[in-house]
Amino acid sequence: MVIVDTTVWVDYLQGVHNRETDWLNAELDRQRFGLTDIILCEVLQGVGDDAEAKKVEGILLKFEVFEGGSAALARDAARNYRALRSRGHTVRKTIDCLIATFCLSEGHSLLHRDRDFDPFEQYLALSVIHP
Repeated sequence: MVIVDTTVWVDYLQGVHNRETDWLNAELDRQRFGLTDIILCEVLQGVGDDAEAKKVEGILLKFEVFEGGSAALARDAARNYRALRSRGHTVRKTIDCLIATFCLSEGHSLLHRDRDFDPFEQYLALSVIHP
């Protein structure tokens, strides 16, 4: 399963062409894609109005949406944050810690355009798609 981060969904939904969105488009019929509830929230927060939100939600709900809000995930994400900080990498967003830790714990790959995930890949073996 490939979890698609907010950074890619936003570009994809806006018709932006880059390596990640082009790869996503090419692989839609060949890979299993999903997102977390937090990613769904982030994407929907960024749309302009309720009508657009409903349209975007319809597109995203065609993919598997995982609930990630457990106490265990929170503890693991905080542990990962501390581990990376101790190596000199402070992750800027708690949400990214939760997404990366979810992927690590569930064995999913991540497609993203956000440098906050790089230390997770480098030090914690997060599986990242590099188109």
